[in-house]
Parts: sequence; C-alpha cells; structure tokens
Amino acid sequence: MKQKIMPTLRQITGMDQVTPGLTRQLIACWVAVTNAGGAAGFPFPPVHDDDVAPVTDELLGSLARSRSRLIVAESGEALVGWVVLKRDPFRLVAHWGTVHHLQTHPRFRGRGVGSALMQELRTVARDELGLEQLRLTARGKEGLEDFYGRLGWREVGRWPSALRFAPDDTRDEVLMLLDPL
Repeated sequence: MKQKIMPTLRQITGMDQVTPGLTRQLIACWVAVTNAGGAAGFPFPPVHDDDVAPVTDELLGSLARSRSRLIVAESGEALVGWVVLKRDPFRLVAHWGTVHHLQTHPRFRGRGVGSALMQELRTVARDELGLEQLRLTARGKEGLEDFYGRLGWREVGRWPSALRFAPDDTRDEVLMLLDPL
C-alpha cells in the first residue's frame, strides 16, 4: 500500500493568483492524467501540452471568487492534484455547485490526494459559497462511483451508453449528488 501524503491545499479564485509555473504544472498534470487513462475532459489520448494549454487558459480565465474556484494540492513544490468547483450564476439553481476535472497526478494516486481535494471542496462549497448540494458526472466502468461513494456521494441517475470511446467501448455517464454538504 502506498503511503498517504498530506498535501497542502489552496484555492485559486482569479488569474492574479496564477503563476506561469502553476499553469505549466496544471497542464503537465492534465496531460499525465489523460494519457494514463484518466477521465479528465480529454477522452481520446494521447494528448500533448498544445492540446491542453488552451483549455487550461480558458478554465483559469473563468475563475471568479463568487462562482468558480480552483483547488490545488501540492507536496513541496510539486502540484499533485487539482479540482474545479463552479456555481451557476442563475438564481434558480444558485444553491448548488458542479465539480469538474478532479485530477491526481498518476505518481501520487492512491495516497489520499483526491479524497483531500474533495473534502476541501466540500468545505469551500458549504462554508464560503453557501452551497447546499454538489453534483458531478463520472465516466462509467472506472470505479469512480465507489470512490465518490466513500466520500458521501450517491448515484442519482445514469445516461446509458452516453459515452462512446470506440465501437466496442460504450459507457454510461453516471450522475452523482452530494447533499447535504
């Protein structure tokens, strides 16, 4: 069993907090996660820095204290994982948030980084953004339902065969909810 680590967690709420070094590490992590088979927004590996950089720039440009947070996990100088929390700006659904792109660098998987990020995200959602529930979608056949289930999430539905990676690889998209926070 891999030894757990206690990463340093911090929030990024705007581009003014993003250094070029952090941007490079976010891109490198995203590339490594995707190319290791992770369900991180790029379904068809391999990907390269040039594929991921514009999407990273867009994500970082959308950060705003009131509606979108990036939470990073670091161990020393190394970025070991990250996740994004978004709140919808429309009043009708402003009480819930959506989780995007939970990633743990492959070298640090199985060491508690993903769980630490999700616990911090839950605290930020409840205590800082005043959210009442969170939702996310997960790729079926990856064991993600079990991971999130251990953290208090529950499956609330599926879109059967929603994701087609190849003619012989079609998977459900799993809808998950964390309520109450």
